[in-house]
Amino acid sequence: MPDRKPPRDPARSTGVGVLGTGSFVPERRVDSKEVARLLGVENDWITGRIGVLERRFAAEDETSTELAVHASRAALVNAGVEAADIDAIILATSTPETPVPGSAARLQAALGATEAVAFDVNAACAGFLIGLDIAAGFLGRGERDHVLVVGSDTYSQFLNPGDRRTYPLFGDGAGAVVVGRVPAGEGILGLSVRTDGTMWDFAVGGAPTGPSAAAIAEGAHYLTMRGRDIADLVRAQLPLLVAEAVKEHGITIADIDHFICHQANPRLVREAAAAAGLTPDQVVMTGDTLGNTASASLPIGLDAAVRRGRVKAGDTVLMVTFGAGMTWGRALMRVPGPVGADVAA
Repeated sequence: MPDRKPPRDPARSTGVGVLGTGSFVPERRVDSKEVARLLGVENDWITGRIGVLERRFAAEDETSTELAVHASRAALVNAGVEAADIDAIILATSTPETPVPGSAARLQAALGATEAVAFDVNAACAGFLIGLDIAAGFLGRGERDHVLVVGSDTYSQFLNPGDRRTYPLFGDGAGAVVVGRVPAGEGILGLSVRTDGTMWDFAVGGAPTGPSAAAIAEGAHYLTMRGRDIADLVRAQLPLLVAEAVKEHGITIADIDHFICHQANPRLVREAAAAAGLTPDQVVMTGDTLGNTASASLPIGLDAAVRRGRVKAGDTVLMVTFGAGMTWGRALMRVPGPVGADVAA
């Protein structure tokens, strides 16, 4: 194994930012009329209360790693970086193929990123932002040049089709970014995450004993959520996260060109964003047609904004996330240019 490259001179350090984005969603579309029939409710109950019109579900043999491979390849192409030049792979997922080894190892092998250390991060829907924080630390120390950060989940595989609190919300997907050095004053300007473990039971997935026959018979392996408590947390914290970012960096809410929020519930996102003082034109939405894609939500949103032609060099992007634990946080970025993106579906 070759020695790790020597650290760069800190005096010559630059910014850390996203060089390219990519995303991938499964082929199967599940519209809310189909979900409503399963749940025995009217379609308007889902579209009106939640705001999800359709979502994508992975095939039975389609794993979160496979989705991650497609998204990662797109991000590499758009960043103009070869897999062999990736120094680290951080895969945010709470739906790995197996508990051991982590799915990032499979992703590394599939990409041929032979020089990359690879590991998983499980912070549920907040995992991508934590992965981005770790990547910034790697690059800031000067020992690595390119880090691939991926969010990929297939929650459809452990949703209870009879649970109105979870089944209408989620969809499967993957998003990826290549992170590297950018000119000073560009890229990630600030990032903050926090956890309140007293809220650990707001969202719980999987039985403590694993997917045993008894657990499956009891439905204990399904995801359960305290939806009202989560919604109250989002309503309280999202405006605070926006206000903190604005104050910390000496900008105004109007200076935020693109607000990308975890798509926990599209209707809730729009409501809380408006309460924070953001306009609909600033808010990037993907949950209407993809649902809550868990750890993939933020990178899919970023990729979508780039693909829609909304993002240009110098733009200010604020990302906000919430995840089981409960964990929430924010990242403010100034877009280096150009940033490439692509999506495969």
